[in-house]
Amino acid sequence: MAVIEKKAGVSCTEERGDLKVWDIAVRLFHWFLVFAFTIAWITGDEWDRVHEAAGYIVAGLVGLRILWGFLGSRHARFADFVYSPKSIFNYLRETLHHNAKRYLGHNPAGGAMVIALLISLFAATASGILMTTDAFWGVEWVEEIHEAIVNFVLFLVFLHVAGVIHSSFVHRENLVRSMINGRKRRGSDQ
Repeated sequence: MAVIEKKAGVSCTEERGDLKVWDIAVRLFHWFLVFAFTIAWITGDEWDRVHEAAGYIVAGLVGLRILWGFLGSRHARFADFVYSPKSIFNYLRETLHHNAKRYLGHNPAGGAMVIALLISLFAATASGILMTTDAFWGVEWVEEIHEAIVNFVLFLVFLHVAGVIHSSFVHRENLVRSMINGRKRRGSDQ
């Protein structure tokens, strides 16, 4: 049986010691973005129509996520996970010393990663769209910028996955499962 707990004016559904943290919009955004970006990356040099369609889907998802960052549930909002550079640096330092605290929503590094990925994905899709315009069709430097940005996104994805694995191990919590079912265990959190 579910119990409703009021926290900072936000309702969280509690069941067996777990809290609902990630709403369905955040989870669908995450997995659709993984799928669309993967398709765009795989088809980059081969299937232009599929590549462009996947790119437009990525652009639409980024736009929706930015909107949801202002209108969404507690842990989906930018106000919940945008930290100062000092907080991010301190968190990363604590992570290196294996004493970083656990956060119920995004930790400072995770929040910074969300922002970096959204900006980079926006730049990747904007440069890709430019390549389809009459003014920039076939212009080499635009294609090179697009490819460089996409490679940077891949680097960020690598860091993101490494951070998820590290946090899952250190805090003994399956963060991938939590991005599927939306739930995280209760505990000493922020």
